[in-house]
Amino acid sequence: MNTKFTKLCRRPLAAAIATLALGGVSGAAVAQAKPGVSDDVVKIGLLLDLSGVYADIAGQGTATAVQMAIDDFGGKVNGKKIELVFADHNNKADIAAAKAREWFDTAKVDAVLDVAGSATALSALEVARAKHKIMFFNGPGVQRITTDLCAPTAVHYAYDTYALANVTAKAMAKRGGDTWYFMTVDWAFGVSLQKAAEDVVKEAGGKVLGSVKHPSSAPDFSSYVLQAQASGAKVIGLANSGADTVNSIKAAQEFGLMKSGKQKLAGLLLFINDIHAIGLPTAQGLILSEAFYWDLNPETRAWSKRYFEKSKRMPNMIQAGAYSSTMQYLNAIKATGTDDTDTVMKKLKSTPINDFFAKNGKIREDGRMVHDMYLFEVKKPSESKSPWDYYKVLSTVPGDQAFMPLSKSTCPLVKK
Repeated sequence: MNTKFTKLCRRPLAAAIATLALGGVSGAAVAQAKPGVSDDVVKIGLLLDLSGVYADIAGQGTATAVQMAIDDFGGKVNGKKIELVFADHNNKADIAAAKAREWFDTAKVDAVLDVAGSATALSALEVARAKHKIMFFNGPGVQRITTDLCAPTAVHYAYDTYALANVTAKAMAKRGGDTWYFMTVDWAFGVSLQKAAEDVVKEAGGKVLGSVKHPSSAPDFSSYVLQAQASGAKVIGLANSGADTVNSIKAAQEFGLMKSGKQKLAGLLLFINDIHAIGLPTAQGLILSEAFYWDLNPETRAWSKRYFEKSKRMPNMIQAGAYSSTMQYLNAIKATGTDDTDTVMKKLKSTPINDFFAKNGKIREDGRMVHDMYLFEVKKPSESKSPWDYYKVLSTVPGDQAFMPLSKSTCPLVKK
């Protein structure tokens, strides 16, 4: 184990995860303990993008949210210390897989509760499958986590490409957006998101006029925007995320793509962080879907205020989902008296999720956590009354309508 590397990646939360006094474990807890609970520590790992294109949406902010959950839980579960470790995978699949393997084999990590990015998520997923360890996904969107590559110990929690495309593309189609052109990041996530949106457009009777792929962290989006503009499509679908989405929108604004009123941008994966970076004068009028917004109700506002105090920014759906999923995992351990993989997974899949993030959420047999999704429109500057007041709620889409139905799933765990 690379001790120096692990210490470096844990340093930002060093104060927050200082060593806790170890309490005694009751006789009842010992009696319930199953194989795999031997070190008196519940260790949680996070594989994040701390320095790359997704750092703003799925980096340090995710670690902050998970540490909040651990602190709110009291730092212990059934008398056992809860410890958090996290690392930067540099958006490289081989690094993500190697770190997950190291954590499971030698660092006694019990579960990895997020992996940022889709390519890295899929590589880490295979390690979790081989090691029979629990892995949650809030940051990645790729649909394969719950279809052909589903695993009995994996949970896709916050969102996925199917739900994003289903909610956003349907809304745009109803507004007359019957011709589409896509600007797509050339990664597994982008390809998955474009395919999901294309299916929705075609089912609605629309046409896809073409697409252009760009590398992640592209330095210049001018040529891609010009190709999209020349297509004449009514809707330009952005099948990318993070800094790539921000730079795509900025480039579209610079070239006047939206000024004519003949073309509209559809952000298939946009976060409140992106809107904050772009600014309301440029982002106003964008249609998007998310699983969470800080200003939905008193519960979301209360939690988000606490998160803001720690991070100085409002949370996105990945960060809110990371907190929620961590609490679900710890509550399952508390209820069963063990962190044994099979026992905890059985409890997770049989327990409804009701918190500030989701109401009546449920983890299905394919690992998909089904919950409501929301369709938003970005406010005009004149409509925003305070900092981070960016969204208008257009509609709430029930989970069973937003996410892929099991009847369409290719997950081998689904009984047909």
